Amino acid sequence: MALNLIDDPWIPVLCTDGSRRVITPWQMAEPDVLQPDWPRPDLNIACLELLIGLVFLADPPADNEEWEHRCSADPQRLREKLAPYAPAFNLVGDGPLFLQDMEPLAGEGGPVDMLFIDSAGANTARNNADVMVHRDRYGRLDFPMAAMALYTFQADAPSGGAGNRTSMRGGGPMVTLVDPEKTLWDLVWANVPCGHPAKMEDLPWMRPTRVSDTGQQTLPPVGELFGVEAFFGMPRRLRLVHDEAAVTGVIQKPWGTNYALWKHPLSPYYRLKPGTEWLPKHPRAGHFGYRNWLGVVMENSGGELAERALCLREQRVSGGSVIVAGWSMDNMKPRDFILSRQRLLSVLSAEAEEKLVGLIQAAEAVAVALRNALAPVLAGGEARDAEREEFFLQTETKFLTHAQAIERGEDPARAWLDDLRTQALGQFDAEAVPGLDQRGVETIGRIAEARKYLVMALAGYGKQGGDIFNSLGLALPETRKRKAA
Repeated sequence: MALNLIDDPWIPVLCTDGSRRVITPWQMAEPDVLQPDWPRPDLNIACLELLIGLVFLADPPADNEEWEHRCSADPQRLREKLAPYAPAFNLVGDGPLFLQDMEPLAGEGGPVDMLFIDSAGANTARNNADVMVHRDRYGRLDFPMAAMALYTFQADAPSGGAGNRTSMRGGGPMVTLVDPEKTLWDLVWANVPCGHPAKMEDLPWMRPTRVSDTGQQTLPPVGELFGVEAFFGMPRRLRLVHDEAAVTGVIQKPWGTNYALWKHPLSPYYRLKPGTEWLPKHPRAGHFGYRNWLGVVMENSGGELAERALCLREQRVSGGSVIVAGWSMDNMKPRDFILSRQRLLSVLSAEAEEKLVGLIQAAEAVAVALRNALAPVLAGGEARDAEREEFFLQTETKFLTHAQAIERGEDPARAWLDDLRTQALGQFDAEAVPGLDQRGVETIGRIAEARKYLVMALAGYGKQGGDIFNSLGLALPETRKRKAA
């Protein structure tokens, strides 16, 4: 039995009454559909990207005025708009196949398990090195699961050896979605870029593959930052192997499409300095908290010059949250799939946004001071980095409280400094004081000196103290002012 991704029901969803069912894409606009319900979080996030991409393909708003006019869901309209694209969305069979090379690929099929980013590659399995990745979990995939896995793999593709290209956003890109926290349609529509319906030939599997064996690059449409291919990129050359009921393997050839200079509308970008190329952001391992907001949820006025992907989409909704997700990668190796919800701030004035950025930058400066102060107590690297992460975790609740105060027009800079001081000194003492009398005299002296400099930084002295106070817009200590004069 074949599967057409436009005409056939294949997407599992959770409904508002708690029930589950399987829908066709146009049914995302039905009022009882709440969210995708795949068994893996990376598939659920990719499914949201796919649904946003389908609307952008077939029926995007021309401008923000039309976006606002069409906020109400219209399942029948969406069904009619998607229908002409159905011939391009067969998963298996004859003719062009969804996200697969136009021509059949010769060779023996590898395991279907390769479609999952956290699966062990052939060399990893052969060397028995699959500690954080996994082998032999999926011997065969039913057609719906295979379709979703294929889409997720092409969207997130990591480096895969010689000639096997990464996705246009690199391996495991960061995805940011505005969620009004209502229905699935509300989420999808809030994130659909403005544009015009695409042509069938704009989909990369509807034409011969643009191979990159001699360094060829595929650029975005002339005069644009992205086109519909941003949602349907094909960095990997693949063909699915299947029987009547399931996909049993994947044939892969190297030198798929090499995307350059694209800016995906659902991901944040940064550049190292003005005039250089914009680069896609990628998640760090661990909790995605307020320390990661700059360049993602908030503009960054510092040296990174990050560009946020959420600006227009935030203006479309009132309330709700920001979903931040993606694979944290160590080169080719997946470390963790990050999935976080951050409260969506109301539209802030420039002054209020500057204050909020200042809170984050001050916390960063205190975290650096704490990490440095712990040098006599903890070895460098992971131990001190863990304390830094703990500092942000323990201050997150208070940060969100102060963020609400800024939204109300207040200035919590002094209260935030007190919170940072309490947490930093508390963490330092928790590591340094126990067993202090059993340490050598030299070590005790270094610990006392480190604490003194941490206290001074938290009072506004030294370079680190200046960074903390300047970020918060607080006056430097009088004695420091006199020395500067």
